[in-house]
Amino acid sequence: MADQSIKADAGKLELALVPSQIIRDIAEVRMYGVEKYHAPDNWKKVEIERYINALYRHFLAFVDDPASVDDESGIPHYKHMACNMAFICEMMKEPTLFGEEE
Repeated sequence: MADQSIKADAGKLELALVPSQIIRDIAEVRMYGVEKYHAPDNWKKVEIERYINALYRHFLAFVDDPASVDDESGIPHYKHMACNMAFICEMMKEPTLFGEEE
């Protein structure tokens, strides 16, 4: 057991366990979205159902062809899936902020 008197991190998430590539993939999609819509936080104004539908669409495209890319962005569908899932996770963190019932 690590000495908690030096650095108290017991029970905290070990974020280094998350593969770093997913962060890069989400950032690529986010940068495309910011360039397209010119507002970094406008994703928060979209209903969660729209992200769920987008996740399904990108997932089905990925299942049909894992190497496929989105027609509009040119970014692989799996990266769009990661970004949509990130939005959903963020919205589910505090559902009442996004009009969802607890």
